Amino acid sequence: MGHWIVLGVQWLRPVQLLLPLVLLVVLLVAAWAESQEYYNLLGVSREATTREIRQAFKKLALTMHPDKNPGDPSAHEKFLQVNRAYEVLKDEDLRKKYDKYGEKGLDEQQQGGRYESWSYYRYDFGIYDDDLEIITLDSGDFEAAVNSGEIWFINFYFPRCSHCHQLAPTWREFAKEMDGVIRIGAVNCGDNNHLCRRKGINSYPSLFIYREGQKPEKFNGERFKDNLVHFSMQFITTTVTQLWQGNVFNEIESAFSSGLGWLITFCSDTGDCLEPRTRQKVAGMLNGLVKVGWMDCTTQEQLCDDFQVTSGATALFPHGSSLDQHGSVLWLNTLDSKEIYNQVINHLPNLQLLTTDSFQRKLAHHRWLVSFTFGDRSPAPNEYKKLQVFLQNDHIQIGRVDCIADSELCQSLYIHKPCVAVFKGLGIHDFEIHHGKDVLYNIVSFARDSVRAHVTTLRPDNFPSDRKEPWLVDFFAPWCPPCRALLPELRKASIQLAGQMKFGTLDCTIHHNLCSMYNIQAYPTTVIFNGSSVHEYEGQHSADGILEFIKDLVHPSVVVLDPSSFAERVKGRAEGQIWVLDFYAPWCGPCQALMPEWRRMARLLSGHIQVGSIDCQRFQSFCQSHNVRAYPEIRLYSGNTQQPDHFMSYNSWHRDAHSLRAWALSSLPRASVDLTPESFRSQVLSGQGHWVLDFYAPWCGPCQHFAPEFEVLARILKGEVQAGKLDCQTHHHTCQSVGITAYPTVRFYPYRGTRRHEHSGEHVNSRDANVIADTIRQRLQQLSLQLHNKAKDEL
Repeated sequence: MGHWIVLGVQWLRPVQLLLPLVLLVVLLVAAWAESQEYYNLLGVSREATTREIRQAFKKLALTMHPDKNPGDPSAHEKFLQVNRAYEVLKDEDLRKKYDKYGEKGLDEQQQGGRYESWSYYRYDFGIYDDDLEIITLDSGDFEAAVNSGEIWFINFYFPRCSHCHQLAPTWREFAKEMDGVIRIGAVNCGDNNHLCRRKGINSYPSLFIYREGQKPEKFNGERFKDNLVHFSMQFITTTVTQLWQGNVFNEIESAFSSGLGWLITFCSDTGDCLEPRTRQKVAGMLNGLVKVGWMDCTTQEQLCDDFQVTSGATALFPHGSSLDQHGSVLWLNTLDSKEIYNQVINHLPNLQLLTTDSFQRKLAHHRWLVSFTFGDRSPAPNEYKKLQVFLQNDHIQIGRVDCIADSELCQSLYIHKPCVAVFKGLGIHDFEIHHGKDVLYNIVSFARDSVRAHVTTLRPDNFPSDRKEPWLVDFFAPWCPPCRALLPELRKASIQLAGQMKFGTLDCTIHHNLCSMYNIQAYPTTVIFNGSSVHEYEGQHSADGILEFIKDLVHPSVVVLDPSSFAERVKGRAEGQIWVLDFYAPWCGPCQALMPEWRRMARLLSGHIQVGSIDCQRFQSFCQSHNVRAYPEIRLYSGNTQQPDHFMSYNSWHRDAHSLRAWALSSLPRASVDLTPESFRSQVLSGQGHWVLDFYAPWCGPCQHFAPEFEVLARILKGEVQAGKLDCQTHHHTCQSVGITAYPTVRFYPYRGTRRHEHSGEHVNSRDANVIADTIRQRLQQLSLQLHNKAKDEL
């Protein structure tokens, strides 16, 4: 009979687990109650978006800040609490840990300890949060936006930048004028530093036009509204056709045959027609939906008479309408581009209606994006009519289902509220529901990703309960922002693991019983079902993090120990073998936070140090007998087998993989040697062996960080290349003589069979032990071949 492994715990008989389970439930309930506090402090719901959290915090900052309450001695502590709540809830990973474990899950985090002045929150914080026409983008939705097919003009700014604040009123006016024509966005580089650096932003404000598949275009002109409008209009390449007697009927019939209507503005000495810039704006807004043209009635008087136009006017001629029968023609009585857009798009046909009779047949072999509506109370937004334009190259058809008229169909799919879903051409049961923002660019990005990915929306009838093949199941709630952020990453991971693992999502707000059956207590909870084993994912919300976790399940880097294997493998270890152990409890928040870092560290130490873990909930008496009093307890058992019980504890606040690795490696015997000017000359320059050197300074932070990496390199190359270190603070002249200008510097000194004359060696531009080792081995192969050829020539 199979057993479950949940977070490394082997579940035994129910009687043995009764007390631990009760304790676990009590702790989770306590964490849930505690997790309400941060939301209550900010006055937001658990469903709040990052923007709503930022707006709520700003409102509180303006009233609670100590600068505004100089007479209140407790103002500082009160505001620290609010600031910490904001710093945690705005971060997706911290928010998930807080939702699941409360503040205990954040014990090692120090967010919210510092705050800005009152004037910063008043004038610099969230410049564009309240502007509806300006879309604030962040790392989570930037790529989806700029690759949606729409034109984006994005303002990269920094909150403390005075030029950014000077631009803000102009940017708002510009956004209002261009609203609907192109998308106007803003990125706060203070909150999204990595995104801005990745995009090459090195000055503020930086203004860029983004078009899908093309290089971004930077605006370098004077930042006046008219200049911004002129610059952006040049990227609207939709043609506005001048119609005249020689082309009018061919143009119109050609458009009609393609399923497009015509919007024509007639210009005359009297009445109103659209100005050239307005025509171009409207053409951009209606691109792909209708053709836009204009006619000069002063030169084409007879033609205008044929259209029964006697003065300036604008009209929509829908696809299939008769030009001489005006009953189907829509005459527009406005010159405002946005009003014209709204009237035209309202007049265009609705999405294709799918019914119970046609649904299965049409979705059997074709990709579809389907809008599920509930009668007149929840019609599909008119903007959805543009989806066909954006998705036509992806061969995705667009349709709608009325769940009032076809209630049984919607119920069979467990669709109980308006939504959008992608059906992937494999029948009606392989689909994925969109849970992101209900905006065009987000839906387009979702549709494109979904048809390429292998993620299925799960229901009781297709839930992988038998688990004959590996499945990753994401238990989530649509209202949960970290859940929505994780979904695109799951799609990326599913593409990487196609054919190896199946991916599914289960909405716990609909399938309560199924989620309860698996004891789901917080969202998102991502679980790997692999045969009889169940593993909960704890790590960053990224495709790379998921792939790392799964790789570790297939090839475990951490040895799971029990009292017996501890005695055999740790206490009975061979001379020189080192073990690093994590004593943990599954319910402990900091333990959960440590797990992905511990696995990552184990992979980094592979081949050098053994890494293990012991579950102190399961082996409570064993841990107590070894004086483990708090979790996680990290211990290193050295290679000295004369004292098998002797260990060192890790006491640093930094529990990331690289800090843990550096600490563990510091226990290894030195594999490199220290050099002096004399030994550098005699052994490296005049010796008969290959050398790799680390030129460093003791005060240099990067040098200290690289030191354990260099020891790993020395071990990798042991027997092939000798490793040495030269202290450039003590031996400044020697380092200067070989051209060392920065620390640390890695140089390779190969032996070519004669005395070395190259005092400077060969520079190696990396600080990764494996990369450096590969570089040096490739160089050694080249040298070996050169020496071999030279020997042949001499013969």
